[in-house]
Order: sequence, then C-alpha cells, then structure tokens
Amino acid sequence: MKRFFAPVLMLAALSGCGLQPLYSGGSTGAVATTLGSVSVDPIEGKSGWLMRNALNDRLQAAGSSAPRYRLTVALDDQIEGFGIRADDTITRERRTLRARYQLIDTSTGTTVIDATAGSDAGIDVVSSEYATIAGENSALENLTQRVADQIVTRLSLYARGE
Repeated sequence: MKRFFAPVLMLAALSGCGLQPLYSGGSTGAVATTLGSVSVDPIEGKSGWLMRNALNDRLQAAGSSAPRYRLTVALDDQIEGFGIRADDTITRERRTLRARYQLIDTSTGTTVIDATAGSDAGIDVVSSEYATIAGENSALENLTQRVADQIVTRLSLYARGE
C-alpha cells in the first residue's frame, strides 16, 4: 500500500511547484509565434555578423515578411591581456562580448525591452601568433552563441508575459 501512495503524493507535490514549460503549444504557442515575428537589424563588424546569424538561427525569422518586432543590437567586443611574464609578454587574454539590445514593437514604435547581455572567455597566448588569433576567433564564435542564447531567453520570457 505504501508503494502506491508515495508516488501519488510526490506527483501531487510536484504539480504545486509552479513550473511551466516555456515553449508550451509548440510552433503555434505564444513564445514561438512571437520569436518568429522578430526581425534582427544588421549589426556592424565581424562580431555583429556572427551575432545576427546566431540570433536569426534561434528566432527562425529570416524569411518573415511582416515582422511585428524589430531587434536592434549594439555590441562591445574587448580583448585585454592579464597574464604577464617576467619579460613583459602576455600569457593570457580575456575576450569580453557585451550586447545592449532593444526589442521594438513595429506597430507602435515603442521599446518593449531594453536590456544587456554578455559573457567572457579566457584565451591562452602561445608562441604561435596564428594559434593565438585562432583562439581569439574561436572565443568570439563561442561568445556570440552564448550571448544570443541569453537574448533569446529574455525575449521568450517577454513573449510568455513575465
């Protein structure tokens, strides 16, 4: 008898936790519909090109004919050295990518979200300049993916009404 009541009690407790799926309703749900109606403005530079592609991949709005929202993004991409040897050569760099983004309702022209997102990555500086540049580029690609995830998560929460 105990075997039967324990799982039932656990299920009852779980239903009261308040968690709800973010993408409920699938492709016709509120979140998917809103994300599909966002167009991303062009962003300057290599980091901007990577960010715009990452956002469009997540929003799936590249072919949207009449977007309801417009997303503008301004990026700040910095590389700074912080590990220094006795001969004053840098051994470690930190690449920081910060994005200030605004979601604008195209029908009214009002800004509904004005927020920032960001991430950073460490890069080893080695004797090969090619390897260091490849590390910096790889860090930028990874950072744009992380920041794009943060932006889309915030847009999803807005679409859900939180």
